[in-house]
Amino acid sequence: MNATRIGLDLAKLVFQVHGVDRDERVVLKRQLKRSQVLPFFEKQPVCKIGMEACAGAHYWARQFAQLGHEVKLIAPQFVKPYVKSQKNDANDAEAICEAVGRPNMRFVAIKTVAQQDMQAVHRIRSELVKSRTAKVNQIRGLLAEYGEIVPARIEQIRRAIPDIQEDASNGLTPLFRRLLEGLRLDLVELDHRVDELDQEIAVAAKEDPVAQRLQSVPGIGPITATALAAAVGDGRQFKRGRDLAAWLGLTPGQHSSGGKDHLLGISKRGDSYLRTLLIHGARAVLRAVGNKNDPRSRWLAGVAARRHKNVAAVALANKNARIVWALLTRGGSYDSAHGMATA
Repeated sequence: MNATRIGLDLAKLVFQVHGVDRDERVVLKRQLKRSQVLPFFEKQPVCKIGMEACAGAHYWARQFAQLGHEVKLIAPQFVKPYVKSQKNDANDAEAICEAVGRPNMRFVAIKTVAQQDMQAVHRIRSELVKSRTAKVNQIRGLLAEYGEIVPARIEQIRRAIPDIQEDASNGLTPLFRRLLEGLRLDLVELDHRVDELDQEIAVAAKEDPVAQRLQSVPGIGPITATALAAAVGDGRQFKRGRDLAAWLGLTPGQHSSGGKDHLLGISKRGDSYLRTLLIHGARAVLRAVGNKNDPRSRWLAGVAARRHKNVAAVALANKNARIVWALLTRGGSYDSAHGMATA
């Protein structure tokens, strides 16, 4: 009999398939090599295919969708409860097949090639920024061993290195001066790479109408707008704005029992990169809130007066996430006068 629902455990070289028919009877258990996957599914009647949202999942989802299959991606943490006994490829495929058939299961939206391109830009840029920070810390640490103390800001390092190299009275040896020049060139190269990717993001933000609309929200610039557009897409995988905020980890965690609600700090679940961008953008808005008198600024100033400024920044990031969902799903631009999206 033909399988109506298939669970596919992804891998680099060896894939595991588990399929059931309309009566939930197992009709397919097979191992496939990578070169066999597409020919196998080309011969399969149209069915529902479930996969974990892991490396390569979006590529395979697009390939199977072109063949006419209904493809569903599931977050790995939602598949784990369905794994029986020991963990292996066959049990994983069976668990995916079971999970994809649950009526209330949450699914991950399939990304387009353009979304993956932009996410690649952001991931490379983020790694370069981390490498640059590590390089700055290495330079400061080495200089401190020779008695040269430089402030932590990266601009201070850029200005201080030439002065230190030209100072003949600081006691630095010729060998260390050569090493320091190599570190300076590494820092220059990292700056150059980051600037190149910033230009890529700026161009994409100007050409993408979705990113342009998201930038109408105070606290969201080109980097945050393009990152949100790439990660969230049209936002229709979320029922409401709060679901997007919860996915970003900007809502309180819970530890409730016996009918008593106990809320914790923000859950910090989901994409930490997006959450960081939204909170940093909120901090920038918070610094200038005293010069404005619109309803949103008055609300933010009130929160900052009652609570810590970091609490106010997270509250604004949460509000911005909800506004982003409204703009993605309903269209229009942000209206600062009313604090809502207008078509």
